[in-house]
Amino acid sequence: MIIETPPTVDLKKVKKDFRVFDHPENEGLVYLDSASTAQRPHMVLEATDRFNEEYNSNIHRSAYRLAEKATAGYECARLRAAQFIGADQSEIVFTRGATESLNMVAYGWAHKFLKPGDGILTTTLEHHSNLVPWQVAAQRTGATLKLAGMTPQGELDMQSFYQQLTPKTRLVAVTQGSNVTAALVDLEPIIEAAHSVGALVVVDGCQYVPHAAVNVRELDVDFYAFSGHKMMGPMGIGILYAKQHLLEEMDPVYFGGSMIHSVDYTQSTWADPPWKFEAGTQNIPAVIGLNAAIDYIESLGRREIEKYIAGLVRQAFDKLVHMKGIEVYGPRDNRLPILSFNIDGVHSHDAATFFDSKKMAIRSGQHCASLIMKHFGVSAMARASFYIYNTADDVERFLQTVEETRNFFQ
Repeated sequence: MIIETPPTVDLKKVKKDFRVFDHPENEGLVYLDSASTAQRPHMVLEATDRFNEEYNSNIHRSAYRLAEKATAGYECARLRAAQFIGADQSEIVFTRGATESLNMVAYGWAHKFLKPGDGILTTTLEHHSNLVPWQVAAQRTGATLKLAGMTPQGELDMQSFYQQLTPKTRLVAVTQGSNVTAALVDLEPIIEAAHSVGALVVVDGCQYVPHAAVNVRELDVDFYAFSGHKMMGPMGIGILYAKQHLLEEMDPVYFGGSMIHSVDYTQSTWADPPWKFEAGTQNIPAVIGLNAAIDYIESLGRREIEKYIAGLVRQAFDKLVHMKGIEVYGPRDNRLPILSFNIDGVHSHDAATFFDSKKMAIRSGQHCASLIMKHFGVSAMARASFYIYNTADDVERFLQTVEETRNFFQ
């Protein structure tokens, strides 16, 4: 069951919680790169500072007060993360980020269980972190890798997905929402179809989790990965959710302290999951900060966040798509708060540099999604992404700067 407290904050006033906007060098800054990494509210910064200043110590190792407090904070954060996505505490593994989470599934499960003749199915919508690990897994196990295509609008082509799914498919890897086209993916029919042929499903939830509620139990997903830094938590912390029996079957990827049950001269046995996957000293302050980020999101209300940001992106999309000389990518509806676009005759890096001169932070490049660039026949795209500290005025400044950029380079 997901625990969500009623919203207590006016989303139009939350910008004051983010100190980055109060820094003298950032006066007038409009930050539109939250799909890459979100800014952090002062509550998160203070939580990590408190750990470093008041009870910095290692976990699961000592009986003194500081260590006990650190261990309690670390495991409370695990429980909070589990509640956040509707999981059990024992099904949550802390990692360095979603990239490591997805690689952990590849090395700990796919490399162990896949064999020649088995199938892996992913999509051309994927971030490289949910594509490259499966390419390597296929190469090392002899499994066959297939990719479902996308529609001309940049949505997952479900007909292509069903055509590629076969009784030999053992693993399906899919994003819940594209970090480029912003297209949302309906997971329920994908998971149902995958399970019907005996395949497991791993989901990249990085772009979805910061904006909307997720319940992994209701989805019946097998693996689910997301990162703290995209949801206002610290960098260097991620979550891997996996069903309990899968964690028990998987091999650990790292070996050393804390993940051991027993050690003999020539062999060792592993601790129970999730601890068998958390070798060595963990990024404890980041875990503490992630806990604070979850508390902050819950205080605002995830449904309120989703509604507020959807209004911003609709305001931006409806005007941007009608601008002369601007190509906008992705569907109009059922989308994340991301706008990828190109200006005729202007490279995205040049556009981003011009935006920066106007104190507007947008992203440029391939966004770790080369197959999407190939699909649309472009080398790169500019991208603006919105979050709770953005306002309707930010949208208007963004649209104005698009026009100024186009006019400047003409």
